Amino acid sequence: QVQLVESGGGLVQPGGSLRLSCAASGFTLDDYAIGWFRQAPGQEREGVSCIGSSDDSTYYADSVQGRFTISRDNAKNTVYLQMHSLKPEDTAVYYCAARSSSVTSGSPGDYDYWGQGTQVTVSS
Repeated sequence: QVQLVESGGGLVQPGGSLRLSCAASGFTLDDYAIGWFRQAPGQEREGVSCIGSSDDSTYYADSVQGRFTISRDNAKNTVYLQMHSLKPEDTAVYYCAARSSSVTSGSPGDYDYWGQGTQVTVSS
């Protein structure tokens, strides 16, 4: 059974850091491009970052460039999103998704498998 499970969300103060994890089971992550997306209440799901499967090429949304870092550990079948300098506007449910392609994409419709999401709240 194909499954993605996110973890690592929580409540953090502005300026703080969190590391999200996306653990895969039922398939091998290194065959897939992996994306992180987020969705705030009343807003559309937006692409945050993604990483390719063949060359580990990465993409970051302008809003997180320089603050977030995506990485993958193929031995653990896990992808991470390290988030620094968090802002209140980063508050959202964060989802990881897998795309059966080596090429990155920031479009949710290009992804085949999704996790259940993890809540990130940035507030003082």
